[in-house]
This record gives sequence, structure tokens and C-alpha cells, in this order.
Amino acid sequence: MLSVCLHNIIFKAYHGLYEEEKINGNDFEINVEIKYHPKEKVIKTIEHTINYETIFNLVEARMKIATPLLETVVMEIAEKILQHFNLAEEVFISIKKLHPPIANLKGCVGINYSVKRNEI
Repeated sequence: MLSVCLHNIIFKAYHGLYEEEKINGNDFEINVEIKYHPKEKVIKTIEHTINYETIFNLVEARMKIATPLLETVVMEIAEKILQHFNLAEEVFISIKKLHPPIANLKGCVGINYSVKRNEI
């Protein structure tokens, strides 16, 4: 099994339940891992793998859509990846809200989501 990954990608976005999040936004960190079994013994062209630039573009487009729940965001990103890449067998996504509006919280909050093609 081979994995294509994007690590620690930072976006400014407007996800959240609270009005201040919809106005001020927040910084989010996303990690994506896509697993698949290569069809070739040795991959030598981009057509035989999963293009991480395309993954980034899919994630970036979805992050621009303000959404109350991060659960919705990660599930929709995973679905888009599986729709776009027939090779993809499993998708793991984590998203962290780096500055959550919670009094006295020092740290971040986040969601992890993993799904296999046959589970959708």
C-alpha cells in the first residue's frame, strides 16, 4: 500500500458555530493521507499515482465554504477525494482549529476522520 500525504497545511477560514468565528475566521491546520495499491510495479508518471496538487486544490476549495461543523468539512473533503481519484482506497483527514474561542483553553481542537472506499 502506498500513501500520498499533505502535512500541516494552514488555511484561514470561517468555520464555526459562533458569530465571531463567522466574522473573524480562524486558522486551521489540515493533514490528509490517501492510501492505495499502485497498479504498476514502479510508478514513473503522475497519471499512475494520486496528484497531491489536485488534493490541495480540492481541500482549498472546500475550506472556502464557511460551515458550522468541522465534521461536515472533513467528511465532504473525503467524499470529494474518493470521487476524484479512482485509485484511492482509504482517506484519513485531520483538521485542527488553532485558536478556538473557548475561554482559558491553551491549545487547539480538532476532528479526525477516516473512511474506506467501500464504506461510502
